Amino acid sequence: MWLIGIPVLLWTLIPIYHIFLFSISTKDSAFSGRLWPEHPTLRNFGIVFRQEHFYLHHFWNQIWNSLWIAVAVGVLTLFVAACAAFDFQPADGKRGRTVMNLALFTYFIPAAFLAIPMYKAMGAYGLLNSRWSLVLAMVTLAAPYAIWVLKQASDKLPFELDEAARIDGATPGQVYLQIYLPLMAPALAAVGTYALLTAWNEYLYQFILLSSPRNKTVAITLATFFHNEDTPWNYPVAASLIYALPPIAIFYAVRRYIAAGLTRGGVKG
Repeated sequence: MWLIGIPVLLWTLIPIYHIFLFSISTKDSAFSGRLWPEHPTLRNFGIVFRQEHFYLHHFWNQIWNSLWIAVAVGVLTLFVAACAAFDFQPADGKRGRTVMNLALFTYFIPAAFLAIPMYKAMGAYGLLNSRWSLVLAMVTLAAPYAIWVLKQASDKLPFELDEAARIDGATPGQVYLQIYLPLMAPALAAVGTYALLTAWNEYLYQFILLSSPRNKTVAITLATFFHNEDTPWNYPVAASLIYALPPIAIFYAVRRYIAAGLTRGGVKG
């Protein structure tokens, strides 16, 4: 395991180290090939924070757009997936399995192939260049897998709890809120984080559906640096490190719930 783990760890950390190296280097020394810059500087981060480069004039507004879209996608995906998984109980038998298979069937079509139809649909509803267009598109892409994960986790819940609650007079809403959701918390955390990170890291749909600089996300802004022949790579790399901090913080906060949700479902056996 050590012989496998160490090379994999190094292979993972080397690109991250080079990103950090670029972020503290000047433009002239970024490609020097040195393991440590001769004159390390934090000026690149200052330029990003103060939005001094013309590609970064809306950086903080775009950070907010990215965060708003990612949180909205996470919340809506959780709502859709949790309601669907709660409705498809083990007693549903063939009906539940059929719907689940149809949901997973959508992944046979690459997401890139759906970009143009999604663009046309959003245009028909007047949602182009709106953050909601991206939210709805990403929920559409994330929901099938989220439903499948929550359905597998909900199948592990004792069905007797549902029956006992209904015998005691609990309504379906009370069963959902007071029994189902608390027991499914680990799986919900895993699915919510998955949907949030999917939206945060998406580029193609952001590029197609958003056009205004004030509505764009950081992912699109960082890509625009490639259009410049004389790109100061130290600026977008410093911005990318800042852009990576929110998902890292979210993942660190819910890492225990994610592990529990993906390995043992909602309750202990």
